[in-house]
Amino acid sequence: MIRLIPVDNALRRHAARLRPLGLAIAIPALLAGCVLPANVPPPDAVAPDQYRAGDDQPSVWPSATWWQNFDSPELDRLMGQARRANYDIAAAAARVAQADAQIRVSGASLLPSLNAQGTASRNYQAGSDRSNSISLPNGNGGTTTTTLGSGGSTASNNYQATLSASYELDFWGQNLSNLKSAKQAALASRYDAATVALSTEASVASTYFTIVATQDRLKIAQDNLATARDLLKALQAQLQVGIANALDVAQQETQVANQQAAIPPLRQQLQQNINALAVLLGQPPAALNIRIADPSALTVPTIAAGLPATLLTRRPDIAQARAQLAGARYDVSSAKAALFPSFDLTAQGGWQNALLGGLFDPVNEFYSLAGNITQPIFQGGALRGQLAVSRARYAELLADYQSTVINAFEDVDNALTDVRQTTEQEKRQAHAVALAQRALDISRARLREGITDVTTVLDTEQTLFSARDTLAQTRQARLNAAVSLYQALGGGWDEDDIDTAQMPAL
Repeated sequence: MIRLIPVDNALRRHAARLRPLGLAIAIPALLAGCVLPANVPPPDAVAPDQYRAGDDQPSVWPSATWWQNFDSPELDRLMGQARRANYDIAAAAARVAQADAQIRVSGASLLPSLNAQGTASRNYQAGSDRSNSISLPNGNGGTTTTTLGSGGSTASNNYQATLSASYELDFWGQNLSNLKSAKQAALASRYDAATVALSTEASVASTYFTIVATQDRLKIAQDNLATARDLLKALQAQLQVGIANALDVAQQETQVANQQAAIPPLRQQLQQNINALAVLLGQPPAALNIRIADPSALTVPTIAAGLPATLLTRRPDIAQARAQLAGARYDVSSAKAALFPSFDLTAQGGWQNALLGGLFDPVNEFYSLAGNITQPIFQGGALRGQLAVSRARYAELLADYQSTVINAFEDVDNALTDVRQTTEQEKRQAHAVALAQRALDISRARLREGITDVTTVLDTEQTLFSARDTLAQTRQARLNAAVSLYQALGGGWDEDDIDTAQMPAL
């Protein structure tokens, strides 16, 4: 039988006996949150004094809208659409929301939990004789069974309303470490979202420039075809008057056929890149409307890389790796704290009675208080194993962080080299096109005068066709090199711009 103790009277009677327990609880509570040292080395990243492919240009860090430096209104419009509708960006934003929610989950361990419960039960037991009995409350929190006559069965009711609370004293800082790890994960998710956005923006720009270049190459191929057909008509006319021979005509017909064959692959490549751009904009290819600019209307901006040390704070992927590493340090602290005793407090109180009507009478009150200390003794090596896992994970992320930093420097150096070389290549290739055009004009004039043969004209013609196409590809490479350099420099990203307002404050 359960004895129900009034709460107010019980608290007075047991206050003196609870003082030592309260003192014992207060001492570790004051020390709660003392995080154990992780015993892992801090990250170390050394930046070079300058880039191998750097120059002496003044350093102006890219803006967050770096693509506007190409002076393309269409590219600016496409960027806005991609930032609103790209599914990779949307997925990254959802991962940020997940990480923020995990902060609340981890922070809950630092707070007490409170639960309310209500129960109602009826118990029935068949007897071996014919006497009947009924159970009624006796006023002391229990029930009294009264025999009424024949029949051996008994029945009783029980109603209970309970409030319970529990709290884990975070004496070794395990829960606090878990919370700090969750906060670092939330920061890392924001840096990841910035990385995804930058990658998407770079993909939109490079894909658009590929479309522009492919459209230009298609136009060049069509112009080359028209040039080849003009020469074919001239040779056919000369054949009729006996100046040219059938071989000359057949060779030029082959040239025309080759130029015709060069057009379908370019159309295929153009459509595939338009389809890829549509996906980046979050829409089906059939729904995409795009205005393809003339390559000459695009500006290739001048970009200065700045100091390598600055890059450590201007690339979101480096910040993400650093946040993941910081979270791993807290995971090591948490795993180490799991080896030590845990301290728990529980309290329960409420009302219990056999009749629902008098359930909340003071005489039906009860409560209990308890403190619990648990020291892991033998877990089959699981706790030590988890600590080893956490330390190994930290070592892995430390290597990843250092690799990310080194790769970032490589990205910038490669992009600087590409920008410099493609700029020089475009200049020289444009000169080569001018020379090839002049050579073709001379050879065609000499052919009309009968000074040279058609083979020379065919060679100079093919040289011009190839030079034109190479120039278009070189222009594309130069534009994409500029995009790669913007991306390598972090695209104007700044860690101070990260929005942490939505991050839980726990």
